[in-house]
Amino acid sequence: MKDTLGVLLAGGAGERLYPLTRDRAKPAVTFGAIYRIIDVTLSNCINSDLRHVYILTQYKALSLNRHIREGWGNVVATEMGEFIEILPPMKRVSDNWYMGTADAVYQNIYSIGSEEPKHVLILSGDHIYKMNYDLMLRHHNESGADVTLATILIDPSESARFGCVDIKQNGEVVGFEEKPKQTKLRSPYNPDMVSGSMGVYLFNTDVLLPALLKDAEDPDSTHDFGHDILPKLLNEYRVHSFNFIDENKKEALYWRDVGTLEAYYEASMDLVSVSPVFNMYDKAWPIRTYQRQYPPAKFVFGEPGRTGTAIDSIVASGSVISGAAVKNCVISPDVRVNSYAQVDSSIIFSHVNVGRHCRIRRAIIDRNVHIPEGSVIGYDPEEDKQKYFVSEGGITVVTRDYSLFENPVSVDYFTSE
Repeated sequence: MKDTLGVLLAGGAGERLYPLTRDRAKPAVTFGAIYRIIDVTLSNCINSDLRHVYILTQYKALSLNRHIREGWGNVVATEMGEFIEILPPMKRVSDNWYMGTADAVYQNIYSIGSEEPKHVLILSGDHIYKMNYDLMLRHHNESGADVTLATILIDPSESARFGCVDIKQNGEVVGFEEKPKQTKLRSPYNPDMVSGSMGVYLFNTDVLLPALLKDAEDPDSTHDFGHDILPKLLNEYRVHSFNFIDENKKEALYWRDVGTLEAYYEASMDLVSVSPVFNMYDKAWPIRTYQRQYPPAKFVFGEPGRTGTAIDSIVASGSVISGAAVKNCVISPDVRVNSYAQVDSSIIFSHVNVGRHCRIRRAIIDRNVHIPEGSVIGYDPEEDKQKYFVSEGGITVVTRDYSLFENPVSVDYFTSE
């Protein structure tokens, strides 16, 4: 991987994850209590021995920049030329903000060229999966491909959620179908399944750079890798597929695009089962992050009807479950759930205070929120819509707007994101 440069796209506005992305970039959203979404892909890079990574940021990137600086700056050996470096939009080759995934890479073409990599690996900062990119690189070199894209086996009924790839028996890519409602394509890796694109692309640099320049000059292009760049390369270069090899070590392959509230909620709930679908406890494939120093989590009171318990839940450091019942929840650092409260199937971000006698179900509580005593959230969607944001799937999201309105002193504007 020494001749490979990773380019991690982390600049999307994340509209479908609103309101969690109202004040932060999508890759900076909390995941699994102590992590950020971007930590999963960056951990894949480190575990794959990919030590030269550019992170392309754009929208509301303050908290993301801070997290990368604090959590990832010392992971690589900078004295050996390794780096994990943020590249904000510089408008060096354009007067526009990033207009698509390909345009984001094109606008940083000089930074890429200055590293003189043999290969460039394009990654996304909002997917949850475990993958050894070195295996993909080996496949790329052995097949003699100019471009390799990672694909995952999906059921044909899921085709509308994926870019579907037409692959010959030898692994060569010969066509694409962009999120078709129905498809007749079948995968050479499993004739009952379809190969869907994972949004992971490996290019020979001498193929990528001319393709980016050509695409930038095309007024009809949407400047997207999947929609524009890759289809145009099929007739000129060898484009191959790499069938996903999952390092998660579970029976079913695990890859999640957490770009919507429902997908984010479901991926979070995957973590709290007795045998979690996505295994964060695998010492052979660690997920790294940055954590501030807090005391250990504490569970207090054992009186009848007032017992501090957390069942099938993740509870991070600094949190206190004080005579409350927590079930199927992800509790981030520095959270207090007070006596007689009941919290079920919910995600609680850091620095949240849940008042006494509250009942919360299927909710996401953003950071720095104070939930007043006796509040009921997640039981009546119509009533919730009068106060909070409720997704199409019925997930109630309580943001700092609510906290500011109900209890102004609960918001600490100087607490870093």
